[in-house]
Amino acid sequence: MTRHPSLALLVSDHQLGIALALRCRKQALGQLKPAGPEALAERAKELEAFYAQALGGHFRAEEDVLFPLAARLIPEIVPLVQSLTADHEKIRRGLQSLATNSSHAKLLFDVAELLERHIRREEKELFPLVVERLGPASASEVREKIAALAGPRSIPGKTP
Repeated sequence: MTRHPSLALLVSDHQLGIALALRCRKQALGQLKPAGPEALAERAKELEAFYAQALGGHFRAEEDVLFPLAARLIPEIVPLVQSLTADHEKIRRGLQSLATNSSHAKLLFDVAELLERHIRREEKELFPLVVERLGPASASEVREKIAALAGPRSIPGKTP
């Protein structure tokens, strides 16, 4: 994953998101024990908690800071930014559906798979281009703006 001080908080969230997406997909496939509706509901709650504690602010930081910056620095990347923004909305809608139907294995799998695909696209396609074009003075400002929007973290094993 991309290592750059301005994107460190986003990368940290991505690492947690990839691990959670994998657990959710494995749970949906019945590869984690215990299995069944209660276990699916627990994974769905874990995903919802991750959104509430980190991903919601993460999405705001990307949508309000990183994506507009990327579009200004690299005009040809606008279609990618639009696609990533659409992914955010699809993930939000998927989480809303999970809140009312948390024991649905396919829904949990699909939301988790979308989250992982989305993260990997940002890491492989967007972040390297932004880092390449971001000057040192701008990097510090971007880091501060991302931190302000992403907010403090209360994720187990992580310090805010």
